[in-house]
Amino acid sequence: MVSTLLELEGLRRAYGAVTALDDLSFDVPAGQVIGFLGPNGAGKTTTMRAIFGLTDLDAGSVRWNGAAVVQADRRHFGYMPEERGLYPGMLVGEQLEYLGRLHGLSATRAASATDNWLERLGIADRRNSKVETLSHGNQQRVQLAAALVHDPELLVLDEPLSGLDPTGIDAIGQVLVDRARAGCCVLFSSHQLDQVEELCEQVTIIDHGRLVVSGTVDELATSGARRLLVRIEGDRSATWGRHLPGVTVSEVSGGAVRLILDDGVDSDDVLRAAMRAGRVIQFSFERRRLSEVFREALA
Repeated sequence: MVSTLLELEGLRRAYGAVTALDDLSFDVPAGQVIGFLGPNGAGKTTTMRAIFGLTDLDAGSVRWNGAAVVQADRRHFGYMPEERGLYPGMLVGEQLEYLGRLHGLSATRAASATDNWLERLGIADRRNSKVETLSHGNQQRVQLAAALVHDPELLVLDEPLSGLDPTGIDAIGQVLVDRARAGCCVLFSSHQLDQVEELCEQVTIIDHGRLVVSGTVDELATSGARRLLVRIEGDRSATWGRHLPGVTVSEVSGGAVRLILDDGVDSDDVLRAAMRAGRVIQFSFERRRLSEVFREALA
C-alpha cells in the first residue's frame, strides 16, 4: 500500500466576500501522478500556493509525513507556477544552477543536475541562451527543470502542459510519470483532460473551493450509468437515438454517437433501433471519459 505523504485538511481561505477555499481536504500519496482539476476560479492555484506557504490560510492545515509543513520541508518541494517564475534576462544554465544552490545543493551538484535536466528535457543546446529568447514550449521546459533541479520529494505543477505541442506534452508527461515511479509525490493541474486521463492514476476535482469528486481514474471511468458508442454507416446526426426511452444522447462526433443508458434499458433494444437506421459498424460499451466526469461533477 502506498503511504500518504502530503495531507491537506480543512483548508479555508477567503478574500473579502469571495471564498477561495471552503473546508478543502484531500491527500497526495507518493508514487502516483495526481490530477488536480476544476474550472477557472475553483481554488486550485490558491491550494497550491498554500502548500508552499505563499498564501495564508484562515483555517486548516498542510502536513508532510504527518507533521505540519515547515520551511525546511519546502526545500524538498518543487513548484512550477502557471505564471512564469523565471528571470527573462538570465542565462538558462546559470539560472538553474542558482535555483539549485538556493535549495541547498553544492555548486558541483547544482551544475551536474542542471546539465542532467537540460539534457533530459531536450534543451541542452539552450544552456547559454537567455530565457526571453526561448519559445514558449522551451520556456515551459526550463520552468519544469527549475522545479526539478534539486530532486524534490514533492512536485506541484500548475498547468504545466499549457501551450505545448504534442512533442512537448509527451516529454513533460513522461517526466511526471518517471518522477512518480521514483517515489515522488506529483500533483498537477490541467484543463487538458485527455492528457490528465492518460497520465494520472487518481484525480481530485474541486469547485468553489470545495471537493466535489475524488478517486482513481479507473473507478471514475467505470462508475455511473452504462455508456454505448454506436456508429452507423453514413449517419452523422444520430436522430434514431434521440427518442429512445431511457436513452440520452451525450455526444455526436465524427459519425459516432455516445449514449447513456438508464437502469433497466436493454442494450439489445438499442442495437435493434440502430440496425433499423442503417448498417451498424460499431456498437460497444465505453468507459466514462474524464471530461464527462468533470462536467457531471460541476452540474
